[in-house]
Amino acid sequence: MLPDVALTDRPPIHGPLDWVGMQHIDLPLTLDEPGCLPTVAASADAQVDLTDPRIKGIHMSRLYRLLDEAAGQVVTPRAIAHLLAQMVESHADCRSRHARLHLRFSLLCRRPALVTQGLSGWKAYPVELKAQWQGGALRLRASVQVGYSSTCPCSAALSRQVVEQAFIQQFGQHAALAPAEVAAWLRTHASTATPHSQRSVARIEVGVAPYADTLGLMALIERVETALGTPLQTAVKRADEQAFARLNGEHLMYVEDAARKVSQALQTHYSGVEVFVSHRESLHPHDAVAWAGQG
Repeated sequence: MLPDVALTDRPPIHGPLDWVGMQHIDLPLTLDEPGCLPTVAASADAQVDLTDPRIKGIHMSRLYRLLDEAAGQVVTPRAIAHLLAQMVESHADCRSRHARLHLRFSLLCRRPALVTQGLSGWKAYPVELKAQWQGGALRLRASVQVGYSSTCPCSAALSRQVVEQAFIQQFGQHAALAPAEVAAWLRTHASTATPHSQRSVARIEVGVAPYADTLGLMALIERVETALGTPLQTAVKRADEQAFARLNGEHLMYVEDAARKVSQALQTHYSGVEVFVSHRESLHPHDAVAWAGQG
């Protein structure tokens, strides 16, 4: 029989440890999210506690094998709770009582164009799941990252003023104008000044109900995109680009507006909502940021 010094040897320094385990384990995960690929490449961290100061170490291979076995099952809150309970049970000889799991992956989803029928493309949404098993109960939180476009309200107002001044300079002496004349002028000069927009990102973390049947990641993402109104697009034609420009004009927002929109849209549907938004400024070499729900 091969020696197992983790069991037979005593640690030279006695002391309890909060968590012991592994980080950045590569594995495939199976998901059930509408419009998304069912299998993703993931990175996992898995640990248990080691409170008995006389025990030298845990059994890393036991955690690894449990993760490997779980990789073939659809990831749900129930499945995560079962895995964490198994992690604790597998270390009964180490007197472990708690376990935790951290999963990182990206949902790869097919998203339709705004206007053009039959046109779509792939978009990745980074996701993290943080689970902890303590006292026989599961605590599970999910975070998603959602990209969107933001157009500055102040910049839009200033741009409209430039167009207004140009119009007055051109037609200020006219008592009346035919609609066709105004339309012709606007077609050429309405973009005399344009408001600045930027690709922006919202990172949202929420509590997930233990023992729920699904993670509900796409439902969360779609609530966020609906609240913001300007989700990033994949494949586009000119009609889709025009529709996207219209959406930006209808949803002018500061970073404060974005954080409040998302927070309000999620509060009645999720527990422990935390929101972070970042507008990667096209005007400045720095970003505008806002947080909500983080105390």
